Amino acid sequence: MATDQYLVGKVLDGDTNAFATIIQNTEGLVTQIVFKMISRTEDRKDIAQDIYLKAFKSLPGFRYQSKLSTWIAQIAYNTCLTYLEKKKLVLLDNRNEHSEPDNDSLEFVGSKSVVGLFNQTENDIFQRELNEILKSEIELLSPLHKTLITLYHNEELSYEEIARITQLPEGTVKSYLFRARRSLKDSLLRKYKKEEL
Repeated sequence: MATDQYLVGKVLDGDTNAFATIIQNTEGLVTQIVFKMISRTEDRKDIAQDIYLKAFKSLPGFRYQSKLSTWIAQIAYNTCLTYLEKKKLVLLDNRNEHSEPDNDSLEFVGSKSVVGLFNQTENDIFQRELNEILKSEIELLSPLHKTLITLYHNEELSYEEIARITQLPEGTVKSYLFRARRSLKDSLLRKYKKEEL
């Protein structure tokens, strides 16, 4: 796999295929951010194109202080943030916020204790249903909470990388992630009995 420095150098030398490779390497992460922050399906494609146009124009200023994917994710986050601000949409909903971190906020979700109760096929079906419930509940969170959960749990980015992308202090990222998990847990417990999860 080509290094960030090599790809950026090729793009700056006029190689459009190198930029296509950059898009290919980062589109999963960009898509996650756009889909979690922007609810209007018809706007997502335009925003994604805008993100890559900005990245292309700003590439000469890339200083390798982070991974290229993190830098482009930061552009994606800021572009989505600008969109939300223009539309006067809420980035963060503070209604179900709690203040104490709790490491087992999602511990019951996907609990291994159910494994012995079903044969493998039944367990696979159960896990798929559980994943769908979890996905649909995540979609009900605020754009910021959805994005943070996705970046941390799906994209497996570090707190430091998420802080760079969102330009929030690392402690704030941890706090918001905790709140997002707590909000998700509370919502799941309101709708489903704990034993069912």
